[in-house]
Amino acid sequence: MEESIATRDDLLNSRETRTERKQDLSIITFLRSCSVIPQRYVFAIVGLIGLCNAFTMRVTLNMAITQMVKQRHFGKEHFDPDACPSDTIIFNTTAVLNPHAMFEWNEKTQGLLLSGFYYGYSSTQILGGYLAQKFGGKWVLGFGLLSTAFFTFLTPIITRMGGSTSLFILRIIVGMGEGPTMPAMSYMMARWIPSHERAFLSAVIFGGGQIGNIFGSIVSGLLLANGKDWAYVFYFFGGFGLFWFTLWSVLCYSEPKTHPFISIKELDYLNRTVKITNQINKRDPIPWKAIIRSPPAWALLVANVGHDWGLFTIVTDLPKYTHDVLKFNIATTGLLTGLPFMAMSTCAFGFGFICDFGIRKQWHSVKTARKIYTTIAATGPAICILLASYSGCNRNAAMVYFVISMGLMGAYYSGMKVNTLDLAPNYAASLTSFIYTASTIAGIITPYLIGLLTPDSTLVQWRTAFWVCFGMLVGTNIVYCIWMEGEQIWWDDVRQFGYPPGWKHGSLTNKEEKKSQDVELIEKPLKSLP
Repeated sequence: MEESIATRDDLLNSRETRTERKQDLSIITFLRSCSVIPQRYVFAIVGLIGLCNAFTMRVTLNMAITQMVKQRHFGKEHFDPDACPSDTIIFNTTAVLNPHAMFEWNEKTQGLLLSGFYYGYSSTQILGGYLAQKFGGKWVLGFGLLSTAFFTFLTPIITRMGGSTSLFILRIIVGMGEGPTMPAMSYMMARWIPSHERAFLSAVIFGGGQIGNIFGSIVSGLLLANGKDWAYVFYFFGGFGLFWFTLWSVLCYSEPKTHPFISIKELDYLNRTVKITNQINKRDPIPWKAIIRSPPAWALLVANVGHDWGLFTIVTDLPKYTHDVLKFNIATTGLLTGLPFMAMSTCAFGFGFICDFGIRKQWHSVKTARKIYTTIAATGPAICILLASYSGCNRNAAMVYFVISMGLMGAYYSGMKVNTLDLAPNYAASLTSFIYTASTIAGIITPYLIGLLTPDSTLVQWRTAFWVCFGMLVGTNIVYCIWMEGEQIWWDDVRQFGYPPGWKHGSLTNKEEKKSQDVELIEKPLKSLP
C-alpha cells in the first residue's frame, strides 16, 4: 500500500516538475506530439551511434599503423617454414610497401603505442563514474567523446611532428576523454531501461561498439587502400565525432524526468518499471567500502578482465594478424577484420531477444541467464580462437573461426555486461567505473604482451598468444559463475535492505541525516544477503 502511494506521488511530482519547467511551450508541445518513437528507444539508437563513434576512434590506430610503419622485407627472411604465402611477390631487394609510411617502429614499439589508449582510458573511469553519479550522464559522456574526437582529428599533425613519443602521449589523452563513456552510459541505462527490456536494449546500445569495429575496419581499409595517406583515417573519424555530439546534445537527457518532450505515457511507464529508489540522497557518499568488499562486484571485475583480454586480442591485433601472418593486402584486411564484429553485433541482438523472452516467460531466473550467456561468450570464443591458430595458412578456415568466435562473444551483452544494472541500478556508474578501471589492464597488457610474444609475427608465435587468451577467457568465466549474483545488492539501497550482520565499516549514508524514519530504516537488519 505504501509503495503504491509513493508511486502515485512520484508520478504527480514528475508531472508538476515538468509543468513548472517548461510551462507547455509551443515547441515542446509540438515535439512531444511528434514522439512517435519512445524516447528510451531514441536514447538506445543515439547511444549505439555514440559507442560506434567511440570504438572507431579507439581502433583507428590499429588499422593505420600497418601503413604508418615502413615494412621492409628481405629475401633471407622467407626461410620460415611456417610462413604463409604473400599476395605481394618480393625478391631479394628491399621493398617499401606504402609511400606514406614514414616510421621505423619495431613490434615492441607498435605494441606499446597500441596500448597507450588504455593507460588514459583507465585513469578517468573513477572520475567519470563520480561525475555521472553527481551531475548526470549526458554531458559527462558527451564532452568526453567530443574531446576524443578533437584529439583524434589532430593525431596526424602531432605524430608527424613528434613521432612515437608524441603519438603515445596523444593516445593516452584520447583514452582519458573516452574513459567516462561506460560509467556515464551505465548511469543513464539504469534510469531509462526497465529490467525486462534490459538484455535486448543493452545489446542494441553496446552493439554500437562492435558496429564501430565493423565500420572502422571497413572504412579504414578503403581509406588506406592503394597507398593512400593514413592521415585520412583520423580526419574522417574525428569529424564523425562532431556529428554525433550534435545528435546527443539535442535528443538525449540523463533521466526521463529531465527530458523536455518525453510523452506523459512513457514517463509514467518508466516511473513504474525502472527500479531506481527515490530515497537515495545526492549527498550520500558512494559506497566504496561496501563495493570493494563485495564478492559479486569482484566476480564481475574478473569476468570483464577475461572478456576484455579476448576482445582486445581480436580488436587490436586481428588487423596485424591478417596482414602480417595471413598476408592479406590492406583493403582485404579492413573488410575481413570487420566480419567478426558484424557477426558479434548480429548475434548480440539475437541473444538479447532470447534472454529477455526467457526471463519474461520465467523459463530461468535472471541469475541463471547471466551465467548461461556469459559462459557462451567466454568458452565458445576461446575454443574458436585456438582452432583459428591451428588452421595454419588456410585463410578461409581461419577467418571462419574468427567470425564464429566473435559471434558467440555477442552473448556477453546478455550476460555479465548487463549484470551491473542488476546489482546496482542506483550506483551503476560507480560500479562500472570500478570494474572498468581494473579490467582495462587487459587493454594495457594485451597489445604489449602480444608484441613481446610475436617479435617476428610468425604463425607459431601467434599461436602462443592465442593459448594465453584461451586461458584468460575460460579461467575468469569459472570465477564469475561461482561468485556472481543476479539481484539488487544490499549496499545499492541500504535504506531498504539495511546492513548485513556484523558490518563494522561505518555508515554508507550522509552523516548529517537526522530523519528518524531514515535512521530506523538504516538500522534495520538485513534479512538475507544476495
